Amino acid sequence: MKEPYLVYSTARGEVREERSLRALAFDGSPLRAEELIPLPDGATLSMLPGRLPVGLDAAGQRRTLQRRGAWALAALLPIGYTRTHLPAYSKDPESGPLPFFGYCAVAGLKGRLFVAALRTDDPHKWHPRAFPRRTLERLIQEKLAAYPHNRVLKQHAHCALDYYCPTASNLFFGRWEMAIAVSPGCNARCVGCISKQEEEQLISPQDRLTFVPTVEEIVEVAVPHLELAEEAIVSFGQGCEGEPLLQWRRIEQAIREIRRRTDRGVININTNASNPRWLQRLYDAGLDMLRASTISGREETYTAYYRPIGYTLADVKESLKRARDAGVYASINLLCFPGLIDREREVEALLAFVRETGLRLIQLRNLNIDPEVLLPRLPALDSLGKALGMRALIEILRQELPEVEIGNFSRPVKRCTGQPAGNRAEAGARV
Repeated sequence: MKEPYLVYSTARGEVREERSLRALAFDGSPLRAEELIPLPDGATLSMLPGRLPVGLDAAGQRRTLQRRGAWALAALLPIGYTRTHLPAYSKDPESGPLPFFGYCAVAGLKGRLFVAALRTDDPHKWHPRAFPRRTLERLIQEKLAAYPHNRVLKQHAHCALDYYCPTASNLFFGRWEMAIAVSPGCNARCVGCISKQEEEQLISPQDRLTFVPTVEEIVEVAVPHLELAEEAIVSFGQGCEGEPLLQWRRIEQAIREIRRRTDRGVININTNASNPRWLQRLYDAGLDMLRASTISGREETYTAYYRPIGYTLADVKESLKRARDAGVYASINLLCFPGLIDREREVEALLAFVRETGLRLIQLRNLNIDPEVLLPRLPALDSLGKALGMRALIEILRQELPEVEIGNFSRPVKRCTGQPAGNRAEAGARV
């Protein structure tokens, strides 16, 4: 068979082929060879329990593979790759929600495994090989021994060892982007939150931070990293916490103290950008970079996913415009769900959002969620126009926004200073 064919998992985790059935995507469309890439190095295969494999037979009819112990198969991509299709399956009505991962369609072709994805950034800094376990364990022991009372270090030792978090690990490796979690609270109730879920049947894959670090604890780990690390970034706002802006006073004090001690490296915040006034205080204190999370440029879609408390998408836009005017390098963390963000009205709204706010970078992020959990909570997809496809979306962004970088990671960019109010900030200086 020249077309991609169905692959599936046994209950024991073995990968099997069914070459008589053509591989399908979640939306029911056949996967085409030209839109697939070989399974990337660092990807993980995942069975989908309670989901039966489906494919197209020779007559073009959708058929469920009725084989004992056969489950649908998906791939979990390494960071740096953006999925273009979700996996197809037939769901057992009695099965529960899938864990919070970014499931990608996988198929067989000429005896090899392929995925529906694109490489959209250089993944070497985020590849598992960059974080050898024994070295990490030794570095954590050394750092905890040197700073035995610092709770930030203890928190991120847990994140590095138990959740394999790259930014937490970088704190101990002394390089690149380093995590600092500060906020146990949040002012949004994201459907796909990975650290706290309100619904009983949805289980968060991570434990949320339970304390607020002191300014001294923050500064103690941030300053050495900024002074010594390669391409150093210190980032507030991590997956193990809520919304860092709820601790804006603490962050403001920490930024001022950090900058009193060193002017090296880059200070970043990953945020929902819900309060322009609080963020302005951080801009004034010396914040270099901001990455705001969004799933859409449309108010209706945004609100359905984030379920914000006390703010709107208009506040997010205002925060980004103020960042532009302050010379802060601003990007968005665009939560990517094929079949949603690539629809005509969503693409139009996203282009308008980026142009209005003066963003410099769009970071594509595969949304970790069960489609059956997400879709019932969103506006009807048919109301958003035709699905153009993820490849088409990325190409449109590159053509329509040539001055905006498309990728998956934060770049270490120092803020511009002396930027006249109202003028668009330049990209800044890479460190």
